[in-house]
Amino acid sequence: MSVETIVYDKNSSVSGIALIEGGQVAELEIITENQAISGNIYLGKISKKVMLAGDKEGFFVNIGDGREGFLNAEETGVAEMKLTEGQSIVVQVSQEKRAEKNARLVRAVQLVGNYVVYCPYRLRVEASSKIEDKHKMAEYMEKVKEQMTGQEGWVLRTASTEVDFAAIASEMEKLRDTYEHIRMKARTVTAPSLLFAKPDTLFEHLARHLHGLHKLVTNSRNVEAEVRQQYGDAFDVELSNNPFEEYGIEDVIASALEKEVALRGGGRISIEETRACTAIDVDSGRDSGGGSLNRINEEAAYEIARQIRLRNLSGKIVIDFAGHSEYKYIKPLLEILEQELAKDSIKSHVAGLSRAGLVEIIRVRRRPTLQDLMSDPCHTCNGTGRVEKGA
Repeated sequence: MSVETIVYDKNSSVSGIALIEGGQVAELEIITENQAISGNIYLGKISKKVMLAGDKEGFFVNIGDGREGFLNAEETGVAEMKLTEGQSIVVQVSQEKRAEKNARLVRAVQLVGNYVVYCPYRLRVEASSKIEDKHKMAEYMEKVKEQMTGQEGWVLRTASTEVDFAAIASEMEKLRDTYEHIRMKARTVTAPSLLFAKPDTLFEHLARHLHGLHKLVTNSRNVEAEVRQQYGDAFDVELSNNPFEEYGIEDVIASALEKEVALRGGGRISIEETRACTAIDVDSGRDSGGGSLNRINEEAAYEIARQIRLRNLSGKIVIDFAGHSEYKYIKPLLEILEQELAKDSIKSHVAGLSRAGLVEIIRVRRRPTLQDLMSDPCHTCNGTGRVEKGA
């Protein structure tokens, strides 16, 4: 099943993107004003040096507008530099700020295109593991190597083998020019300054889901014009005054902020986000028979995979399915999770079954969870509850 509709609600302070698969919202992305978005590049100023465990070092970096990010001295391109407080440094946001944790910064800048990723700090060519045409992938990797100039690295994205190589070569030149512009700008501005703003995330989603996409719904005429110019009649573009309200996305967000999710066949899922991990419990309710448990757990596995993407749960995710915890009963559930999370644009790994009978999943953390974006810890109850942002 592929994404057939993208709903884009663009406003001055908060914008949202919803991906719809099979009539259901599969993913949500909420972008707030002045958010240090993953992919943005800054000329930052080191505000504080800190000592970490094992005699390692880290740096808090001021990236502007009162925001600070954290740079680990172990990151590529940092270890060989002798950084001091007050020094300027070019950094990129690799993980956005979430809850009480600062944005994570890296020195090894990457520029993401539709077909390739430009990696100035690498010296090799790689390719997405999701590319199915391995023969064409190998051919294109060799062609990329022939196009390389000086110290640089490249990663072929999944969509790369679906276009002529001329499009890839053109994008390579464009990304090189963008990086050179960033370098030149870093020499002329005063830290902290934004050097490069990641292009509108919408176009990344459009490129990723182009094959199978039927419709884009937006409230922005500028976006409509830009999309039609770039994609022509590849899919329909529909204007709506309030697309999130019209497509029921606001109700989906409200439901996704609840801790419990009811299953159609009975039972429920409880989702608890903590600092250490996300804990998910499957409750069978009144159904306790073996056949009922298997059915409920299978339905839960599909819904859990959807909720992981919908809520943008990341890091370590631990699942306690109802009833049996033996591998022979859990194996079909692991297969469902692997199958459904393979659709995820963010890398996930189903680690398997622990000795305690819990299923473990590791998902790369790039953006805050939906809960972190839409609510704050309640100061009255010392963080045991959540309140709506701004309340």
